[in-house]
This record gives sequence, structure tokens and C-alpha cells, in this order.
Amino acid sequence: MKTKLAFLVTILALGVLLTACGPTTVYTQSEPPMRTITVIGTGMITLTPDIAYVYIGVQTQDASASVAMDDNNTRAQALIDAIKAFGVDDKDIQTTNFSIYPQPIYDDNYNEIGVTYVVDNTVYVTARDLSTLGDLLDAAFRAGANTINGISFDVADRTEAVSQARLAAVENARRQADELAAATGVTIGDVQTISYYDSTPYPVYYEARAAVDMSSSVPIEAGSMQITTTVTIIYEIH
Repeated sequence: MKTKLAFLVTILALGVLLTACGPTTVYTQSEPPMRTITVIGTGMITLTPDIAYVYIGVQTQDASASVAMDDNNTRAQALIDAIKAFGVDDKDIQTTNFSIYPQPIYDDNYNEIGVTYVVDNTVYVTARDLSTLGDLLDAAFRAGANTINGISFDVADRTEAVSQARLAAVENARRQADELAAATGVTIGDVQTISYYDSTPYPVYYEARAAVDMSSSVPIEAGSMQITTTVTIIYEIH
């Protein structure tokens, strides 16, 4: 009986010891970190603008607000009719500003001697045929337009150009990676991460102003635009 009791006490003591020591941790050698190379590639595509946006307006003024507004309405309607005569759709003509405000009149001594009322009516026109843009502006001037804030040229559909820029950027990045790998004696492996950024090309601006003698159409040059894509690619190397 004493032998069994002593054996039971020994087992309980061993259990307490194991519990106090906690679980056994086995350490193994970790895998070496992956070796990588990071490259930045750039792709650029040059485009010829095929669409233009232009603000065209009529400004009138008179000592009578009603006279200034009536004059403006007549000239603005003539302007819109002239624009439509060039085949511009209704959806491409949008009124962006109509305002009437008093403007003080001063004498040579800067004393206010009266008030004139100024009326502005501006339309935003989308021109989809650049070959007739100069003639369109000429017709607008002749119809009564006396303010043009500027012309911005753009590309209506950039989808294909953006795709080409992305492909060119990836090819440029891979070419750099291959050159660096060859120079350092390593081998390019799989792509680990890739990120990209498509730049938005700035519109090309052309400033046009009203002229007294418009004997010919306004000379317009659309120029060119560039779409640029930048990619950052991380390759595994061996």
C-alpha cells in the first residue's frame, strides 16, 4: 500500500513539474528572405487633338438695364444660330454664364458721374470638327461675339492610347530589369507586385480675341498632347 502511494505521489509531482515548465518550444531555421529588384518603367504616347472646347460670349452695356439686356439677347441668339449653322448640335452648346450688373462711370477726377449696366451671356461650345474651327470662330465674331476666354484642345477617346502607354511602360520596366540582372549576374523571376499611374494630359490652350477686321478665318493650330503611364514592378531574383 505504501509503495502504490509513493508511486502515485511521484506521478503527481511529475505532472506539476511539467505543468510549471509549460509547453516545449521547438525552434527551426527560418527561410531566407526573398531577394527582389524594383524597377520603374515609363510609357508615353503622343496624340493629335480631335476635339475643342471654347467659351464664346456676348457682352453689352447701356445706361438702361433693359436696353442692354434686349441688345444682348438679340446678339446672343444670332451667335447661337451662327454656331448651329456650322453643324454644332444642341447638346454641344451650353449656357455657362448670364449676368447683369451695374458698373459705375467715373470722370477724370474719379468722381462717380453715372452708371452703365453690363450684360454677359457666355456659351460653352464643343467643336468636334477641328477643320472648320477657324471658320466657326470667324462666324461667331461676325454674329456679335466679342469675348472668347480661350480654347482647349483634347482627345475625345483616350482608351486605346492609354492601353498603348501602359504596355510601353511595362516593356520599359522589364527591359531595365533584364539589363540590371545581366549586369549583376542574377536571374529575373516572377512579378511580385505591380502598380501604375496614368497621367492626365493637360489640354492645349489657344487664346483668341475679337478683332475689328475679320477678313479671313481665325488661324488655329491644335498641336499635340501626350499621355504618360508610369509602372512600378517588383521582380523576384535568383
